[in-house]
Amino acid sequence: MNSERIDRAERKIASSADAIYRAFLEPSLLERWLPPEGMTGKVHEISALKGGGYVMSLYHGEAAPTVPGKTTEHEDRFRVVFDELTPGRQVVQRVVFDSTDPSFAGAMKQTWTLESAGQQTTVLVACENVPEGIRPEDHAVGLNSSLQNLAKVVEATD
Repeated sequence: MNSERIDRAERKIASSADAIYRAFLEPSLLERWLPPEGMTGKVHEISALKGGGYVMSLYHGEAAPTVPGKTTEHEDRFRVVFDELTPGRQVVQRVVFDSTDPSFAGAMKQTWTLESAGQQTTVLVACENVPEGIRPEDHAVGLNSSLQNLAKVVEATD
């Protein structure tokens, strides 16, 4: 773990903070927006309460991914624990990857902040204690891809 590294991304989304917040707690929405481009997702279980969380897998779509999965060659499985849930404002969670590779060990803290301004909401994510196995450039691409997907999902349903 790199305790000093903080990876950040943000995006303005033409949707309400409440609709965006719901997208963190509904499995069908998580499966549509969280997987970065080239991946699909499956929520295996969820408890949408503080102290609860979810177990999810992201699947690589390529026959031979350029970056192998953390759990298997084609899968990144992880558990999320919700440390704070502030409706329409913030989601603070810990992400633990299911991996035998020590470079993916530990809990990554993600703070998702929603800032409403008129008809738009700025979504900011800060990732602390990022596992060393996640390269900063790959993480930046993944976070921005997920934010782009989030915008598509909530703008279409809000």
